Amino acid sequence: MVRRIDVTGHDGVRLAAWEFADPPKERAEAAGAGADRAPGVLLLHGLMGRASHWAPTARWLAERYRAVGLDQRGHGRSDKPADGPYTRDAYVCDAEAAIEQLGLGPVTVVGHAMGALTGWQLAAKRPDLVRAVVICDMRASALGAASQREWTDWFASWPLPFATLADVRKWFGEDDPWVERPNPLRGEFYAEVMAEREDGWRPVFSRSQMLSSRATWVYDAHWEELAQVRCPALVLRGLDGELGRAEAQEMVRVLPQGQYAEVADAGHLVHYDQPEGWRAAVEPFLEQLAEEPRGDREPVAP
Repeated sequence: MVRRIDVTGHDGVRLAAWEFADPPKERAEAAGAGADRAPGVLLLHGLMGRASHWAPTARWLAERYRAVGLDQRGHGRSDKPADGPYTRDAYVCDAEAAIEQLGLGPVTVVGHAMGALTGWQLAAKRPDLVRAVVICDMRASALGAASQREWTDWFASWPLPFATLADVRKWFGEDDPWVERPNPLRGEFYAEVMAEREDGWRPVFSRSQMLSSRATWVYDAHWEELAQVRCPALVLRGLDGELGRAEAQEMVRVLPQGQYAEVADAGHLVHYDQPEGWRAAVEPFLEQLAEEPRGDREPVAP
């Protein structure tokens, strides 16, 4: 079952949150009165993504957790205000509002790329709301102006509109100059963020808004905020992804409670490329959290 729950984000933006299964029963039903609710997990997609990309992950999470995916502003079924803002603060405040309105806190935030950055910035800002964070294939170093120019040129190269979804899958899975070797799963990933219009298939997001969003993080490094994350944090990368091993291990060193994991035969879309390897890397980290008595954790000052 997939249940949509609308929440109000920063500046009144309407955000679509998705619970992919019935909320797990309270432990009180099995363990008696006074037991805690199933722990919450907030799933945050990357730039151009949407909550539905987390569906396979949410299904196994829902066996033990209350798993909720959020379409972040400008993405999926959430509002896409023409004037934004698409700032880091807006994204972090949106996630903060969603956690509070859905009663998920203290939550484990599982984020991919931009969503991972939102997750660790939120953990630094609101340690009372975030119990742990999974950082998937997101760099802490600045990417710079050249990276933004490359993305601008890449967006301009899209042969829009696509006549069919099959054309979407083929271009992003084979013909896109950024594809080093055929990758059908990449084609499927982008097919999920297309919608049929009168003239053909186009992305559900605005490419100019995506560039505006990206511009708020690519020029800056984020090591200082990373060091402020006091909760347990897993830094995870695909061996063929964008986050290199040396930088990932340095991120783990900077994090007070950092751990490292990697997934073989996976690129940037780790959870989508290799769902079994992704689960094998993430699940032990979550199990560690489950074994940790919440009441014994030292309080963290905001």
